[in-house]
Amino acid sequence: MISWYVNLANPIQSFLAGILTFAITSLGAGIVVFFKKVDKNILAMMLSLSAGIMLAASFFSLINPALSGAESLGLNPWLVVAIGFIFGGLFLILSDKLVSKHVEDNNNTKRLILLVSSIVLHNIPEGLAIGVAFGSIKYGLDGVTLASAVMLAVGIGIQNFPEGAAISLPLRGAGYSRLKAFLIGALSGIVEPISSLIGAILVLNVRNSLPYLLAFAGGAMIFVVISEIIPESQNSEHKNLMTFLALMGFVIMMVLDVALG
Repeated sequence: MISWYVNLANPIQSFLAGILTFAITSLGAGIVVFFKKVDKNILAMMLSLSAGIMLAASFFSLINPALSGAESLGLNPWLVVAIGFIFGGLFLILSDKLVSKHVEDNNNTKRLILLVSSIVLHNIPEGLAIGVAFGSIKYGLDGVTLASAVMLAVGIGIQNFPEGAAISLPLRGAGYSRLKAFLIGALSGIVEPISSLIGAILVLNVRNSLPYLLAFAGGAMIFVVISEIIPESQNSEHKNLMTFLALMGFVIMMVLDVALG
């Protein structure tokens, strides 16, 4: 089974990894079938762990390989990574502003639309990150292995679980049926397998874009962690515990990435 997976083409591997993260988002959204509310401390703990995982994945699976890739192409590593990294963050800033601008009326409906739109937009660079990670395996860069790409997808998947719940539960609380709240929460993750496939195809067809795409994905992921996941996870009376869980998430991802890589 493992050898069959390893021998698949990179885009197909990437798409399957995107399907995995989409499935985990759906599992998170599925909480609404059993509960109308979930203890915010439990969600905060999951978000804290995933924040650390995503920070480690951003560096070890994306930024570090971007530096190696730029150097192998004879480019200035720090300049290439800085450009890609900043544009990854700017992409999400502009996307958020665009969504906010086109949603009218400052009421509960607007808040829910912004919530769903924000998570959908953030799922796009996460999917691209998966695609870039799998596509770049072909080039044999330092730190880029099948294991590291899989661990990146697993890390993104873990943080997708509370994201799915973060959409479906507020929708249920706003009066949506369980089925409708679940479907909207689950479908918020459908962009990940699509964008992961696009990311892998881009990397395989435009070799010189690889360092920029890796850095772009890393910048976008770190932006999500800083702007969304960490503030949300710190919305708890147990701030020190949440911070420690973030540190543990980073260590777990780092150990797995380095040991399996």
